[in-house]
Amino acid sequence: MSKIKPSAPPSASGSAAPADAPTFRSNPEVDAKIDAYIKENPKYWNYVQAMPRERLERSVVLNEVRELDRQQRIREGVLKQINRNPELKRAYELLVKDLPEDQKETVIAQIGRVARRAVTRVQGQQQQKQEGVGV
Repeated sequence: MSKIKPSAPPSASGSAAPADAPTFRSNPEVDAKIDAYIKENPKYWNYVQAMPRERLERSVVLNEVRELDRQQRIREGVLKQINRNPELKRAYELLVKDLPEDQKETVIAQIGRVARRAVTRVQGQQQQKQEGVGV
């Protein structure tokens, strides 16, 4: 998504807009991906452009809600997996023993997610080696 710093319109006193206006960055790689998608999907792009502003804004919020739901499901799955194995649970609790109580569960979930990804990545690499595919 293109994040471009908007030019601030001058106010009545001639100075720039308030300092609390958001600043948007631009990432050329992301912009190129978006441009390529638009070029490959002109009907969808026309559909998006025809959307009323409120509908477009609500679509963006819906994507954020879906992402938060997805993260919560992953977090719950990781914690469920850890809680099923008492030995694993003790190991994670040992890692976070010095953290404040309100942060422990969150950090356990983060460590678990990272560990799960690492195990999955290693298993995938091992499977590729067994199949004779270069890594």
